[in-house]
Formats: sequence, structure tokens, C-alpha cells
Amino acid sequence: MATTTADIAGVLQSLSDPVRIEIVRQLAAGEDGAELTCGELELPVGKSTCSHHLKVLVNAGVVAEREDGTRKYLRLRRAELDRRFPGLVELVLRDAL
Repeated sequence: MATTTADIAGVLQSLSDPVRIEIVRQLAAGEDGAELTCGELELPVGKSTCSHHLKVLVNAGVVAEREDGTRKYLRLRRAELDRRFPGLVELVLRDAL
């Protein structure tokens, strides 16, 4: 889903889980536009639960994914989210620390 069609309720709901906030935090820790593979995320949940959380974030427009062969690369849609919802990502990340 594009962030231009994302609604604030969907984005906030996707960020309501501590595991999803941790995913966003890890993606935000890299340089702008940096990507991580699913396997690079360090999370306290199993692979299928991680996949569920990633799907929620992708569907809400918070995270973008691209496939390259057998790998999925993830990136935080920070610039798009900042344009659509100024200050939201920063607030979520600050409160997550």
C-alpha cells in the first residue's frame, strides 16, 4: 500500500505492537533508504511470527519490501511517512527507547 493512500488509523494500528516497533527501530537505525533482509532482523519471535508482523507493516505502508531471488529486502518508508505524517516516525522511535 502506498503511503499516499495509508490512513493514520492503519499506520498507528500497525505500530501498536512492540515487535513491530522493534522492526521499525532496526530499519531506521541504518542510513536513509538502507535495507535489511528478513534474516538480519534480530527479534524475540519465530520466523512465522516475524513474517506476520512484516506483512502488517507492509500492508499499512510503513515498510516496503522487494524480492531479489530468494531474499526479501526491507526498508522503512521514512521519507514517505514523514511527508504524509510529519513527526510520527520520530515520535514512535523516541518513545520506543
